[in-house]
Amino acid sequence: MRRAAALPEPAASPGAPRSDWATLQRLLPYLWDYRWRVAAALVFLVAAKAANLGVPLLLKELVDRLAPGPVDARALLVVPAGLLVAYAALRLSTSVFTELRELVFAKATHGASKRIALEVFQHLHALSLRFHLERQTGGLTRDIERGTKALQSLVSYSLYTIVPTLVELGLALLLLGAKFDMGFVGITVAALVVYVVFTVSITEWRTQFRRRMNELDSRAHTRAIDALLNYETVKYFNNEAFEAQRYDQGLDEYRRAQIHSQNSLSMLNTGQQAIIAVSLLAMLWRATSGVVEGRLTLGDLVLINALLIQLYIPMNFLGVLYREVKQSLADLDKMFTLLAREREVADAPGAVALQVSGVTVRFEDVHFAYEPARPILHGVSFEIPAGRTVAVVGASGAGKSTLSRLLYRFYDVSGGRITIDGQDIRQVTQDSLRRAIGIVPQDTVLFNDTVAYNIGYGRTGATRDEIEAAARAAHIHDFIVAQPKGYDTVVGERGLKLSGGEKQRVAIARTLLKNPPVLVFDEATSALDSANERAIQAELKSASQGKTTLVIAHRLSTVVQAHEILVMDAGHIVERGTHEALLAAGGRYARMWALQHRRPEDTAQDPHGHQVA
Repeated sequence: MRRAAALPEPAASPGAPRSDWATLQRLLPYLWDYRWRVAAALVFLVAAKAANLGVPLLLKELVDRLAPGPVDARALLVVPAGLLVAYAALRLSTSVFTELRELVFAKATHGASKRIALEVFQHLHALSLRFHLERQTGGLTRDIERGTKALQSLVSYSLYTIVPTLVELGLALLLLGAKFDMGFVGITVAALVVYVVFTVSITEWRTQFRRRMNELDSRAHTRAIDALLNYETVKYFNNEAFEAQRYDQGLDEYRRAQIHSQNSLSMLNTGQQAIIAVSLLAMLWRATSGVVEGRLTLGDLVLINALLIQLYIPMNFLGVLYREVKQSLADLDKMFTLLAREREVADAPGAVALQVSGVTVRFEDVHFAYEPARPILHGVSFEIPAGRTVAVVGASGAGKSTLSRLLYRFYDVSGGRITIDGQDIRQVTQDSLRRAIGIVPQDTVLFNDTVAYNIGYGRTGATRDEIEAAARAAHIHDFIVAQPKGYDTVVGERGLKLSGGEKQRVAIARTLLKNPPVLVFDEATSALDSANERAIQAELKSASQGKTTLVIAHRLSTVVQAHEILVMDAGHIVERGTHEALLAAGGRYARMWALQHRRPEDTAQDPHGHQVA
């Protein structure tokens, strides 16, 4: 009896969104590398705000100097002129310090953004095949795009708007308290508290609408991308109107969410303006009363009014800023959730590079299931001796292609083990393992690039001569040079500009160029006509000389030269032997051979017109 084996569980789905503070903590290490730039940017920020606060002080002095009353004529000419020059200098200083702040910090913002985007890209490639089979490409790319932009927005809003506003607010309160009475400070603080509480409360309530908008946006985008990627299928079934209707439905749901969001935004803006208007009225009433009573000058009134304008103009955008910061944190959290997703297939601690010598591959009592309730392989054991070819045949769904996926470690076995030269492939690095294997898959997908690029992808850095040699070996060189652009011909999205047979020959050339010690041919000639199949079979046989080769096939004529043939059914090996031995045994393989080589006139039919063996 076979031992019970734990079946692989799907990768954990992302959990609930983490807190904003947790997201910020996750972000800080990326900015810590630029801490000196952050410090310099903060210095320039404070300098810019100090210069900005100097402007209303100069206005006060200018107004007081020009107030009616006996003055020295020379002072009346010289002093205001000097104040005007100082006023212009402060205005210029504010702009200079602001630009210096952005100049210094730009490298930090874009550097951190680039680093995160690269890490997410690398991590997505490191995730298992199960994740990529379950993903929705449109929504995933949208999340990555929004997350990358969110970092830049978050830094921009916080360092360039929120932090400067807080610095300016602190300096203004100090100025009001030092030059005037605490009543002005009290009114300002009370107004700000009410403003912030109102803004945060309404914005938190509005977040549900923005989140819903993003979900609907991603859904509509995913539908559009899927429809475009499956362009031919849409055309085959005349479903252009159906796809347009689905996309329109998604856009309509998105539009309704936008309207809800806009209505709540209008309510937020109206409330904010009411709070600002009341506080302005209270401050200016108190300042005007002071002027009338002689406690304050006209310059003081101008100073207070200018301070309030400088404070409340950025405060007008607090709701927008808070919402955008919250949304940026949410978008960043989605991207960090992708980074936090555990790899289902990861290198073992202390994994070493695969040491290749004779290259003997063994499957030892291998059990596997994509889902716990649906086992695929049941105790499969066989050996591919070094330099030999083993073929696996059987009906669709028998588990043949699963063998190649397990050999590549797209998944890990749930029982037993796979070894190469005695080394368990789970104990070696995935990079070294996959460098030792080359595959011609049944479903060939090409990059939307040139033919030369797609063939050269088998070994990046290969010369044009080596690429052409591989193309000749795959019998596609003549077709390529017959094209107007030759090897610079672009193959289109997923290679759709090429026929199935042409794509498969490109895949064969790519694998021949890689020239690994282990070869896997998964229905490598299924899309070829008989003449090309025979020619390619000769090339594949030549390429397999001295290499350990696993051939997966439906057409038995392609495996007759194999050193051993395995017949699989429902995840079990039911027969094994050479072509001649299996024919002589008269079992399942012999019946498959007879069925594939039967002449049409020899095929019997039942009373309903169905073919019978």
